[in-house]
Amino acid sequence: MHGEDRRFEQYVTSYLENYQNAKSNWNYEDGCVLMGVSLLYQVTGDEYYKNFIVRYMKQFINEDGSINYYNKEHYNIDNISTGKILFFLYEETKEEKYRLAIETLMDQLRSQPRTKSDNFWHKKIYPNQVWLDGLYMAQPFYMEYETKFNQKKNYNDIISQFKNVRKFLFNEEKKLYYHGYDEARIQYWANKDTGLSSNFWLRAVGWYIMALIDTMEKISKEIFEHYKTLETLFKESIKGILLYQDKETGLFYQIIDRADIDNNYLETSGSAMIAYGLLKGCRLGVLQKEKYQAVGEKIVMSLLNNKLVEEDGIIKLKDICSVAGLGPDNTRDGSVLYYLSEPVVCNDQKGVGALIMAYAQLLMLRLDD
Repeated sequence: MHGEDRRFEQYVTSYLENYQNAKSNWNYEDGCVLMGVSLLYQVTGDEYYKNFIVRYMKQFINEDGSINYYNKEHYNIDNISTGKILFFLYEETKEEKYRLAIETLMDQLRSQPRTKSDNFWHKKIYPNQVWLDGLYMAQPFYMEYETKFNQKKNYNDIISQFKNVRKFLFNEEKKLYYHGYDEARIQYWANKDTGLSSNFWLRAVGWYIMALIDTMEKISKEIFEHYKTLETLFKESIKGILLYQDKETGLFYQIIDRADIDNNYLETSGSAMIAYGLLKGCRLGVLQKEKYQAVGEKIVMSLLNNKLVEEDGIIKLKDICSVAGLGPDNTRDGSVLYYLSEPVVCNDQKGVGALIMAYAQLLMLRLDD
């Protein structure tokens, strides 16, 4: 075991032993950690990790499949994401409450408001808006449901939503995706001609890359045309983001294409998400191992060496953007100044979860070698 690996394991054990929920309600932030922990369980077989997830879910999942502290009527796409863990728990425990809870979340997706081009709204309070984040929150869950429980009936819908994002949010010159799109072109942050936000935020692109590779994992490859569509989008996204990789550290900047700005910084969560995409892409045979595995591994090791820091005897994961969004008021205007004004924090679930996910993919690849 490498020294970095041992330090990482010590950190994760301490983090989980002292775990505090990101919020009191059903939320996607905790889901990021749970996804990482489920992958560690899959690769190590250590029951500690599965028990952590079961214990967490006792707060939320009732026998009838209802979910505590969750409100369908908010039509918040973020609330779907943690549902991915329910598939894992149903397979592991065969308890019907998890299957019923999956249906609870599918009920939201079935009636989720949509844009005219037929993509899910990001939230009820964000009408006519598509954010990159939302692809990760909904589509892998939706695809797994369709593959396992609905005879793949809505594959077309899922693929269409990805294709629309490519059509409306991709910048051909930069080879990057904008954070958000307002179909109505009325939001303060939206370009009046294109409906697009104005910058390339790292974690948004990270969410999108993870959305693509996770959805690919859950699709039936027999539906080759759809699989190929996702594969093409994924490879294009990976090539695009790697154009902006910091040569020294291997990490990526909060505002991806603006390394020239003094207070821009190498951000942890988005960098970890890209490492996850690279390593999982290699593991699934979507990317060439000989070309991309070392790139992903370098990012993970750089995060362990540069972003895991010890303060007062406690190891912390630093340089995580706390949160970033678009609207509803004019303070979240999508400007460079806005993205760099959001708090930079330690041990945030989105960063820790993404790093655990990436590290688990690295372990899986090592077992394959």
